[in-house]
Amino acid sequence: MAGVRLRKHADYQRAYAAARKRQSASMSWFMAPQNADADRESPAGPRVGLTAGKVLGKAHERNRIKRRMREALRRHVGLIPAGYDLILHPRRTVLTIEFAKLEAEVVRILEQASNEAARATHMKVAPPSPALKS
Repeated sequence: MAGVRLRKHADYQRAYAAARKRQSASMSWFMAPQNADADRESPAGPRVGLTAGKVLGKAHERNRIKRRMREALRRHVGLIPAGYDLILHPRRTVLTIEFAKLEAEVVRILEQASNEAARATHMKVAPPSPALKS
């Protein structure tokens, strides 16, 4: 999953500005279309960012949350919509829920993101309907 990670603060800020917050049972998530930046000719493909603030616990707990999230994402990296940045904000419950439940929730989020991306692409590509003149 190393090639599909959001790393720069500016990328996170741009995604936050372009996306709206969505909620699931144990995390919040943001999805924004990628823009071609000056230093990149075209988007590098789908990217995912994880955040784990200090409110989630001590460093070893935050690291465990991120490890669990990365593993769930690694198993389903093909579901990430191309041309989009996805940011996941886990809640503290991610630390203790069964991994199968966490994985199912990640899959559900990725499917929702893919559906939204397909809808957005369809809306951009679809030509306006011609006005009927009589």
